[in-house]
Amino acid sequence: MASTKPKANLSGLARCIIQDNLISEENASAAFEDALSQSIPFATYLVENQLLTSLEIAVSASRGFGVPIFDLDVVDTDLMPRDLVDEKLIRNHHALPLFKRGNRLFLAVSDPTNHQGLDEIRFNTGLASEAILVEENKLSKLISLILDAQDTSMDDLLDTDLDNLDISGGEDSKPADGELDVDEAPVVRYVNKILLDAINAGASDIHLEPYERKYRIRYRIDGLLHEVASPPANLANRLTSRLKV
Repeated sequence: MASTKPKANLSGLARCIIQDNLISEENASAAFEDALSQSIPFATYLVENQLLTSLEIAVSASRGFGVPIFDLDVVDTDLMPRDLVDEKLIRNHHALPLFKRGNRLFLAVSDPTNHQGLDEIRFNTGLASEAILVEENKLSKLISLILDAQDTSMDDLLDTDLDNLDISGGEDSKPADGELDVDEAPVVRYVNKILLDAINAGASDIHLEPYERKYRIRYRIDGLLHEVASPPANLANRLTSRLKV
């Protein structure tokens, strides 16, 4: 008689939903392999392919691992910590920082058995990572809301305020006396936003990093550097001059 136990290479979440008879072992194994090949979280794959609902997954995980389900609908996004975890880690592991207490970082996850993701975040932040079980659909929505807002906050300002600014870098872009016109209002507003966002994020340093073809702005937060904006490279002199003390 064949064993009903899940295969050894399946994740803890996959084992859990199989044992709850939410999905067959064959379908779970196929879904798990597909998720791996596409580099997306297992719970995300299940929901996106309509194999299970977010609530079914969360209830099974809650029962199987003895953890409560936290409702993301009650979260005040204004109080959530920002820039503690690299955006790539958040998207890859579907682990979103909810709050920080001392040296402990509490992360919303739909798969509490994703120990690799939690360990990677722990290594990169230097903080103890604690998983909080949430529903996958709500987690995906909140991750998109938070990260898309971060990605566009400075870039939106750049697009709207600097549209009419000459950033060609040619001779005509300089005043006649050879000094940079650093008091142009769009540049001033952009620099002010860089400074204000750094203060709000608790950054200890602002790194303005001009390269030949790109220009990068990074904040140092809790000892780690986080990229926050990439303005046009030809703005390097104007931004740097505006920030000279």
